[in-house]
Order: sequence, then structure tokens, then C-alpha cells
Amino acid sequence: MISYRSLRRAALTCAVGALALGATACSGGSEAAPPGRAGRPAASPSAAATPTGPPRLAPGPSGLTPVFKNAPRARSAKERTVALTFDADMTADQGPRAAAGEHFDNPQLIATLRKLKVPATVFMTGRWADEYPAQAKDIGADPLFEVANHSYSHYAFTGDCYGLPTVPAPKMRADVERAFTAFRKAGVRHVVPYFRFPGGCYDSRSLRALAPAGVTAIQWDVVSGDAFATDAGAVTRQVLDGVRPGSVVVMHCTRSAAPTTERVVRDVVPALRAKGYRFVRVSELVGAAARTS
Repeated sequence: MISYRSLRRAALTCAVGALALGATACSGGSEAAPPGRAGRPAASPSAAATPTGPPRLAPGPSGLTPVFKNAPRARSAKERTVALTFDADMTADQGPRAAAGEHFDNPQLIATLRKLKVPATVFMTGRWADEYPAQAKDIGADPLFEVANHSYSHYAFTGDCYGLPTVPAPKMRADVERAFTAFRKAGVRHVVPYFRFPGGCYDSRSLRALAPAGVTAIQWDVVSGDAFATDAGAVTRQVLDGVRPGSVVVMHCTRSAAPTTERVVRDVVPALRAKGYRFVRVSELVGAAARTS
């Protein structure tokens, strides 16, 4: 089992890379790109991408795709917000595993979020939407949630991302747009122009390749450590220890590889609400960053 100390140190890149490969450990790697500047919304994405509307950040230096990690820290208790995000991971070649009974979905998690009335952002791969179209449509139809792009195939956008297969730079934008197409095919309604890199791995080349898509790349500042975890209490403590006003928490909507997540949500939500936190979707945090830039 991956230790929580190592998960915190390696951040989510290791955990998500392992999720995609069905592994229980990861090799080395790193993220390497500066965050983008916040500002007015970028140009509209291409017609093959996603509808306009939700706030985005202006392009970063040299027109690169902007990267968002967390909102500005609140100055008062009344402004304490936090976004729970859930990666619905599935690679392009995992169909046989799903057919054999492996669950890449987590309906109970979605039901718990609804019961607790917790807004959330689901970063969905196109392959997940293809495998679970009814669930994808249901999530996208619920105003409590928003669906964001996590690539089509969950292949890496850098050459060294914990053993993940890689997407060549000329095909990166097409992979992202293929995921948006999968969402439309499944009837997903509430799609936002945000993208999360598989494994959390990105560099200037990948940020440049995705710039024409008009998306904002969404990272995080709190690693839940739910990937492959069996101790829900330890994951809960890691989240509660890491959350600050404006935080983005990364978790998973994949019960075969993250079986404790639903239990963690049931513990984390009341604990953070008791501390005065309000749960929001990522779009609200991005909007706050754009307004204060």
C-alpha cells in the first residue's frame, strides 16, 4: 500500500498514474510549468471543444494555457470556500477490465454528495463517459455538479509521467476535444471549459499545444491520498490537515482503485462545515481568482 507520507510528497501525479495502469506503486517524475496568470476570460474554445460561459483565466506567458491551483486565500471566516474535485479515470484500453467486472464508477459517492448537498466538479475522461453514458448524463444534468475534461484516454501529456503512455504533442488538442465529443454523445449538459492533466503532469509544450482549445488547466493544492487507500480515517485526516480557504481537493470517482472515497466524504464534509467552510464548484473559485487579478 502506498504510504500517505509518500503520496503527499509525490502529490497526486503518482497516484493517478498508478490508477490508470492498475498498479499499486509509481516511479519518479515531476511537474514542470509555472502557473498561468489570472485575468479576463480567454478566447472562446473551438466549436469542437465546449460551450462558453463559465469563468476562465487569461492565457499565461507567451499565450500558454493558464493553470489554476487554488483561489486567493480568504481574509475572513465568511469567505471560507473549498472545492472537492473527483477524477473519473479510465484509459482507452480498459474496456476488457470493465467487462470483467471492475468498477471504474462510484454511484454511491455521487449519491452521498447529493444527500449532503455538496457541489463538486467531476473531471471525467471521455473513455469513462463512453463506458458509463447514463451516469455521465445524470451527473451532468444535476445543477449540483459540473463536468470538466480529464482527457479522452488518460494518457500522459509529458514524456515522463509515472509510466503512463503518452499523447504526442500534435495530438494533444485532439485528445481533449475527443473527450468533449464523448460528453456530448452521452448527453452531458453542464460541461465547463476546464482540463486536468492525467497524472497532473504538464510542461510548456503541453500548455502550448492546448492553448487553441481555450481551456483553463486545473491542478490542486490538497492531495487527498485516496488512491489505493484502505484507511479512510488517514485519508480524512490528510484532507482536513491540508484544506485552506480557496483550496482545491483532488479525489477520485473510481471505486475499484479508490474504495474509501465515499466514506471520506461523509467524514470530511461535516468536519469542514463545522469550521465554517462552504463547498463550491471549481468554477466559483476560478471566478474569484479572475475578479481579484
